[in-house]
Amino acid sequence: MDFQMGVQMVLKRYNDVRAFYNDVFDVLMRHEAQNLIPLGNAIIGYEGKDKTGWRDPANWFMATVSDDAGVLLTALMTPPHNLTLYETNNQHDSAVIDCLIEGLSDFKADITVNGVMSENTLAESFARAYAAAKNVGYAVNKRQRIYELLEVNPDIAYVGSLRQAQESDMAFLPYWATGFTNDCNGTSLPILAEADYYRYLLSTGKLYILEDGGVPVSMARLHREIRTVCGIGGVYTPPFFRGRGYATSGVAALSRLALGRGFTKCVLYTDLANPTSNSIYQKIGYKPICDSLEIKFS
Repeated sequence: MDFQMGVQMVLKRYNDVRAFYNDVFDVLMRHEAQNLIPLGNAIIGYEGKDKTGWRDPANWFMATVSDDAGVLLTALMTPPHNLTLYETNNQHDSAVIDCLIEGLSDFKADITVNGVMSENTLAESFARAYAAAKNVGYAVNKRQRIYELLEVNPDIAYVGSLRQAQESDMAFLPYWATGFTNDCNGTSLPILAEADYYRYLLSTGKLYILEDGGVPVSMARLHREIRTVCGIGGVYTPPFFRGRGYATSGVAALSRLALGRGFTKCVLYTDLANPTSNSIYQKIGYKPICDSLEIKFS
């Protein structure tokens, strides 16, 4: 489905994830680390190997705004998650945002945008225009910084040892995973009664546990493996074990593992409201490349 604004820009909505991938992959790769999330999601949809939960592209919103020169903006939303946006080469143009929003209105009731996550300028511009068009409120939910790492600081003093998560970790994994979510979002969610989500984390083979003296003390996981970039997230240390260098050791060891597998960069997101995590990652060797906003609509 296409929506044309004047004679210059066209909004194209995709139902075929492979067509979307083919049109946007090279564009997103121009800022591979910055676009870790939309790139990783596009790859998940294209490969079609994992359709667990939100990963089924049949439920996604995929669109581009283009002119005669090519794609100007890429939009991808994997409900219930936020809309993610990227302006090609980070060249901002409010007319591109207007075209996207007019197109969203044209699609009427089947598109609900609860939030947007993108580079600061783009996120703010979209939020202002979308809120005005839809007569809704909006507020910044999280200010984030995107970091990338090319080499782990050789002076890191490691504590404990890293291993892949295993079935026996189900004894504590639900508590840690929920603790991570609550810490990140300022929530107090209960432990899920069903084990499916936690077993899914184990089944990916990308979740790792740091042990000290045989005791599990921290976790982190690999995610969204792109061409040269590997994401690292889900970093969590239970309150009792904090302040002992476990998160530093776990993330440093997992970053070394990813680089050893042939990735040239590791990428992670941090909440700027958490100075401890930002300090830890910079100590390991992560360098800031971009600030990002998560904005919610009300």
